[in-house]
Amino acid sequence: MNQPGDITPGMDSGAEADDILLENGRLLFAKEATFVLGAASLAQVPESALPEIAFAGRSNVGKSSLINALTGRKDLARTSNTPGRTQQINFFDLGKRLMLADLPGYGYAKAPKGEVRTWTRLVNSYLKGRQELRRTCVLVDARHGLKETDREIMKMLDAAAQPYQIVLTKCDKVKAGDLEALAEATGRELARHTAAHPVILRTSAFKNRGIAELRAELAALALPADAV
Repeated sequence: MNQPGDITPGMDSGAEADDILLENGRLLFAKEATFVLGAASLAQVPESALPEIAFAGRSNVGKSSLINALTGRKDLARTSNTPGRTQQINFFDLGKRLMLADLPGYGYAKAPKGEVRTWTRLVNSYLKGRQELRRTCVLVDARHGLKETDREIMKMLDAAAQPYQIVLTKCDKVKAGDLEALAEATGRELARHTAAHPVILRTSAFKNRGIAELRAELAALALPADAV
């Protein structure tokens, strides 16, 4: 299941512990995922007692495709080849144990500059101030690596002491050697960031690669099954 250089939850505790974490992730993401609402402003962001996971990244990095792959739904989150299609924060309730938030993409988008500035302010304010937020998955296209817009978000999350994790997307489109070099370089850069999670996950929504490992990571942050 693992690729060379991949780090999975519980690696030091042996294969049996890994299997338990992976199964916990599978069971959680097999639960019904329901759309709660789309928030175009902070005032519309829903009140929630659930732990929350946000998915952030440059426009067209594959946030919606990854959410669909995680939940096993083809159309839970809307996907588009047009950068900037997601124009609000979309919230999804996963089995009453975890809230997922699909954020508008930052960076280049085929939208008026005024709208892009509005989305950017919304995303930054949400990420800095959301108390329920347990982790932000910062998605990075494996074909391009970290960009300055990614680094700006990372610095902002560092300053806000909001934990985040780098998730490489579209890894099926990159040669194994290039992917290994990218993961190593990204890891060295993350070591300088105070709020960064050390585990870098390599995923492909198209090939279903790394999905089980990401599910396991996020399930560890959800409410316990017996709490629902």
